[in-house]
Amino acid sequence: MERIDRNNWLERTEQLIGNEKLDKLKNSHVLVMGLGGVGAYAAEMICRGGVGKMTIVDGDTVDYNNINRQLPALHSTIGRAKADVVAERLLDINPELKLSVIGTYIEDNAMEAMVTQGFDYVVDCIDTLSPKVNLIYSCVKNNIPVVSSMGAGAKVDPTKITVVDISKSYNCTLARKLRKSLNKLGVKTGCKVVFSPEEIIRESVIISLSRNKKSTVGTISFMPPMFGCYCASVVLNHLTGNANIPNADPFISNREKRKLEMMESEDDFDPQNN
Repeated sequence: MERIDRNNWLERTEQLIGNEKLDKLKNSHVLVMGLGGVGAYAAEMICRGGVGKMTIVDGDTVDYNNINRQLPALHSTIGRAKADVVAERLLDINPELKLSVIGTYIEDNAMEAMVTQGFDYVVDCIDTLSPKVNLIYSCVKNNIPVVSSMGAGAKVDPTKITVVDISKSYNCTLARKLRKSLNKLGVKTGCKVVFSPEEIIRESVIISLSRNKKSTVGTISFMPPMFGCYCASVVLNHLTGNANIPNADPFISNREKRKLEMMESEDDFDPQNN
């Protein structure tokens, strides 16, 4: 039987990027906030990419309605903390990973203290607006590189997913709300976002008529994971010195962009889709 060198599991990565860049990854510390449909995949790809130290944060538990799209969601994990399930996967991938697991939600006023702990990159996969705003604001304020996932729900075309500065995002309800909130705090740029300008499938969005309006957004299996992989690519390329990859800035005429933004402003649903 062929002998397996378990200490050389990153051989293919080293073959691609070289020993020096691989060492940079091994010596980097990445924070992933939110471990749902996007965040868990981002965390796993970052771990498999060779990052040596990670902190993962999520206060939620696995539910049946997560199974169609979320990495930690299995029938055998229903009711378990997502942070614990993802932690087990990451340590099974890399037993030497220096991993900190936070299984609680981080309050808005504690976000700055959370991000200023020496992270080399922060990945925002939070699916509610207020903590998302506070996380990004804290990162930009403290010059901490951050990539944020926008809405993957009610969309089905992975070829339209791209990465831009938040100031260049459009036709995404979550991005619009995020830009508006950050602008009030004086932040207009400085955060990369993974987003898709694809028009939403409106029939897949169910808006509650209750006083505390909350929508349910239809989501297909492959879109949140694709967003997560894009987030991981931003992190790994930045840490290895390829900061401009991906550097997508899709061409679109100003007229077409205004048309899409007018349509975007008509959408009024809670962007939770992870």
